[in-house]
Amino acid sequence: MALPKTAVSALAAGGLVGGYAVARQTGIRPLGGAVLGVVGAVCGTNWARTSGPARTAALVATYVGAFGASHPLAKKIGAWPSVGVVAAGTAVASQLISKG
Repeated sequence: MALPKTAVSALAAGGLVGGYAVARQTGIRPLGGAVLGVVGAVCGTNWARTSGPARTAALVATYVGAFGASHPLAKKIGAWPSVGVVAAGTAVASQLISKG
């Protein structure tokens, strides 16, 4: 059973925030990456169930791209603000692109 669209959007944003928080608090970057990956897999599975392959690919690319974009953005606005911006952007993209 697929999660509601709003829940998946919030989960995607939470995966970015949670992955960073875990990495920062523990000092173990791969552990933060594991959180990011597990949440991304859950979101990707839900997007695939409800939105089809093209939209799923776009949303997974958005999620992974947000993670990548947060690094250079952090140098300009700070780490937590950067994570907040990319998480919000990912949630909005999920709402706009996904079906369900």
